[in-house]
Amino acid sequence: RAFKDISLSFVPHPVTKDLQILKNESAIRRAVRNIVETIPTERFFNPILGSDVRRSLFEFVDFGTASIIQDQIQIAIENFEERVENLVVNVEPRVDENTFNATVIFDIVGQEFPTQEYSFLLEATR
Repeated sequence: RAFKDISLSFVPHPVTKDLQILKNESAIRRAVRNIVETIPTERFFNPILGSDVRRSLFEFVDFGTASIIQDQIQIAIENFEERVENLVVNVEPRVDENTFNATVIFDIVGQEFPTQEYSFLLEATR
């Protein structure tokens, strides 16, 4: 069983002019990131999809807010991404940079891929 998603960059392949496809672990990593960055009510036909992480980014950059963001990411991925299991989320505040470093560790359901680790920065944008 393989997983495929369309790349949201919508940049066509230079030769075939087809939309590029993300496969397996790349597709799931991108889906995890999309769930975290999507604001609830942003998707017309699925208004509950997403997380409240964006709202929390405007709070103080400290361990308390990091814990709240960590819980929000954990709940959102558990609710909306059924292709992952053994989910572990770590969020660390970077006070000097006014950002949070999020690390998501998971296994892909039904596949023999090694445990995936995906890190990204969360920062407030206005």
